[in-house]
Amino acid sequence: MKIAIIGSGGREHALAHQLRKSSKLSEIYCIPGNAGTEKISINIDLNLENFHELYEVLNEKKIDLVIVGPEKPLVEGVVDFLESKNIKVFGPRKKVSQLEGSKIFTKKICDKYKIPTANFKICNSKDEAFEFLSSANFPLVVKADVIAAGKGVYICKKIQDAELAINDIFGGKFGKTEQLLIEEFLEGDEMSFFIISDGITYKTFNTAQDHKRVGEGDTGMNTGGMGAYSPSSLINNELEDKILKKIIDPTLKAVSAMGEKYVGFLYAGLMIKNNEPFLIEYNVRMGDPECQTILPLIDNDLVEIIDACCNSNLKHYEIKWKNKKSMCIVLCSKGYPEKYNKNIEIKNLNESESSEKHYIFHAGTKLVNNKVLAIGGRVLNFVNLSDNFSSGRKEIINEIKKINWEGGFYRSDIGYKVINE
Repeated sequence: MKIAIIGSGGREHALAHQLRKSSKLSEIYCIPGNAGTEKISINIDLNLENFHELYEVLNEKKIDLVIVGPEKPLVEGVVDFLESKNIKVFGPRKKVSQLEGSKIFTKKICDKYKIPTANFKICNSKDEAFEFLSSANFPLVVKADVIAAGKGVYICKKIQDAELAINDIFGGKFGKTEQLLIEEFLEGDEMSFFIISDGITYKTFNTAQDHKRVGEGDTGMNTGGMGAYSPSSLINNELEDKILKKIIDPTLKAVSAMGEKYVGFLYAGLMIKNNEPFLIEYNVRMGDPECQTILPLIDNDLVEIIDACCNSNLKHYEIKWKNKKSMCIVLCSKGYPEKYNKNIEIKNLNESESSEKHYIFHAGTKLVNNKVLAIGGRVLNFVNLSDNFSSGRKEIINEIKKINWEGGFYRSDIGYKVINE
């Protein structure tokens, strides 16, 4: 089977790494890929916004299956387009992808189907938002109603913070928007909960805890993710049952009521309080860096599972997991998530080799004249499988120190809530 993965981040490198283990795979392409995928697949550099050009390449290479990694092409309808060309695609269609593309779309579903979530206010203008603030309780959360790579969310402790957020969002910082969302601030512990679905049947696909804030102790600005660990320490049978019955099942019921079906990964960002789940947001793909953290734990042929989803045949598969703890720490360019330098060489990568329990997944990298250059904010993902999170984190930090990249930084406290030292 020939498979193409759309995307260029750590998530896509992790997917390529896991798919390569399958005996059913003959060739794998990454479009556009990065310096890491270039070593294990065939990279094809093209403009992902040009669906026709993408189709021409897929048709020429006789691709059997396309896996869409990032959210933007999903929200823009790449699945609908490729399906119209009779190409098998793993990922949700455009209409369903609004679960991530529009936070307001998801909130309206929550309201209609009684899905537990934060109370909210939809604001259609800056004036309306400012007026609402005059009688609001703080802290609160202001969210852009667009894809913002994890950065369009403001936790506001006072009215001045909220005014700044509103000005940023309506001022076009995350692209053109005509609405924003103001939510109550939920107390509790966050958890990432995943399922995989074929449109008829779904299976749970593990849990994780993501660290979004740039600074130690979960301080500073929001990022795309500084690290993660899996499984979440919060999960238990009772909580999982509540998540499925109160959140996942009614959401898929809403999808069905639209005349659609959900094929792909669905990622529920949750707040857990007193063993009760509340939906923060949906992502219509695997998280990043959760994907890098979770996939090394899988004990199945991932090609078989994804192909089964595309053929509405998932019910015949049992997903098995290794009895290990997984942790990922992201090495970022200095200055991220704000301004940072690009095209900085990363030397000494050969000092840290991947093994059965240690992986390096590339994200914002590019191979130029046999040199690995950092071209993004989040650059490398260091993942470790171990019997406990404490030893896993120590081993990752040792590997990062071997590379000794002066252009980067990382959080040394990933998993601090579950590591007592």
